Amino acid sequence: MNSISNLAAKFRTCPVTGLKVDRTAENLIKVNAVVAVVCLLLGAVAALLIVLTRWQAVHLLPAEWYYRLLTSHGLNMLIFFIIFFEMAVLYFAGPVLLNCRLPAPKLGWVNFGLMVIGMIMVNTMVYTGKADVTFTSYPPLMADPMYYLGIILFAVGALLVTFQFMATLVVAKKEKTYEGSIPLVVFGALTANIIAIITLLHGALIFIPAFLWSLGLMNMDPQIYRLVFWGLGHSSQQINVAAHVAIWYLLAGLTCGGVVLSEKVSRAAYVLYILFISMASAHHLLVDPGFGPAWKVWNTSYAMYLAVLASMIHGFTVPAGVEMGLRLRGYTNGLFEWLRKAPWGDPGFSGMALSVVIFGFMGGITGVTIGTEQINIIAHNTLRIPGHFHVTVVGGTALAFMAVTYYVLPLIFQKRVAFWGLAKLQPYLFGIGISIMGMGMIFQGIFGVPRRHWDITFSGALFPVEFHPAVTFFQAVMGIGGIIAFTGALAFILIAVVTVFFGKTVTEADLKSGASGLPQGVLKLPPQVHTGAHVVKAHETGARGTVVLVGIFFVCFVLYYFTNWKILSFLWKVG
Repeated sequence: MNSISNLAAKFRTCPVTGLKVDRTAENLIKVNAVVAVVCLLLGAVAALLIVLTRWQAVHLLPAEWYYRLLTSHGLNMLIFFIIFFEMAVLYFAGPVLLNCRLPAPKLGWVNFGLMVIGMIMVNTMVYTGKADVTFTSYPPLMADPMYYLGIILFAVGALLVTFQFMATLVVAKKEKTYEGSIPLVVFGALTANIIAIITLLHGALIFIPAFLWSLGLMNMDPQIYRLVFWGLGHSSQQINVAAHVAIWYLLAGLTCGGVVLSEKVSRAAYVLYILFISMASAHHLLVDPGFGPAWKVWNTSYAMYLAVLASMIHGFTVPAGVEMGLRLRGYTNGLFEWLRKAPWGDPGFSGMALSVVIFGFMGGITGVTIGTEQINIIAHNTLRIPGHFHVTVVGGTALAFMAVTYYVLPLIFQKRVAFWGLAKLQPYLFGIGISIMGMGMIFQGIFGVPRRHWDITFSGALFPVEFHPAVTFFQAVMGIGGIIAFTGALAFILIAVVTVFFGKTVTEADLKSGASGLPQGVLKLPPQVHTGAHVVKAHETGARGTVVLVGIFFVCFVLYYFTNWKILSFLWKVG
């Protein structure tokens, strides 16, 4: 009897999925997700103020606070918000999806404590003016030692979570809580976990020496710092890619019963990420004189192509799986009936779909282009670079994280989503806003606008800079897009906070009735049928709609890529 009560104290059974949920893992998911949203708020407020400063017609902040908030924005968005949420993903993909216990549960709380202390230390140093070094903190810029120590503590906590996730896989395998291979979503989380270990070790390799340098105990070589830093700075985005692709697969199944076309192909693509995606960080260093041409050519050609191949595989298999899942529900007419009848009113689905499109079309095309060594010469340190990573990290990763939150809230927090009408609108608001802002930044970069400078006209200089009049227009586009995206982010934060702290608890009656605040896109669709004429038709048709969409992607890619070569030919005359 005691063993049954102890088991009940440690686990609960999810009424929707039937999974056995470890209560400690569940609580760690909750606290990591809550802190992630707090960091998102800090980063979003800083983002709005930065956009209104970069918009030259407004030019809101003085230089000192512009650079201070630039530091805060980069750290809170790319590091703290993203990684806290990814820790929640690991606790979900491990103990919850594998239906097992969390090993060393007390360690999870120690890890969380280290990460929170590190995050608070870093933000304190930034907002007290002791770390005006921007996100990259290149030497000779030096911050207070407590800044570097805060990053180290945060990284140690996150690194220990990655080891705890690996231990969870061992426990699940040993205790036989699943059969066969680990599920594809868990495999994706494992990929993100491995890349996270590589990334965080790079962070240790450079921030521990930087800490000692700030104490006056050693010297720092700026070139070595830049090389090792981007093993952290850019590779952290590769954790995001692996994590949000795993979320795409998860949401495809949850929202519309999407199928996996080939487990082997999808898993092979994840392996390509592990082997090659960290190479992409080289594009930050292509204009550095200290690195040889062979290293640059390798990283911007063969290594990059294999990493890009992995993303292209996922970019096909996820929407193709959605298409096949919906065709099996009877939507077999024409190329795009399945797309029209998809559950666009489910914020989990719309957020996932927009994430795929923004990350693939805008982030993927611009990323491959600026990662080419020759084209990088005209793009490096222009506003095209942040334009690119805002449509990847924000339009791709953050939007995917927001989308899955609409399922985490009822399944883990066991609360009905507040402001359901606003929730259905929020992914569109955020996705469209970030797309408009990203395009405004990219086009400014094409005209040569620098990526970080407070005053792009250098108005106080002896020779002020004059840009093409089109830059003024694209600055307005960037500013308007930023305001729309900020509104979407604020809506998400409002929905999440009110749901967690004041939301109505989900009951079994709510689940049966499909009450407001429960994303049940898949339950409102016709059931999948695997026999009959429409199934034969679905298999005969295949994923033709996705093939057409992929064809459009390639046309856009070719046009953009070769337009950049044409621009380069105007500037780079060869006799």
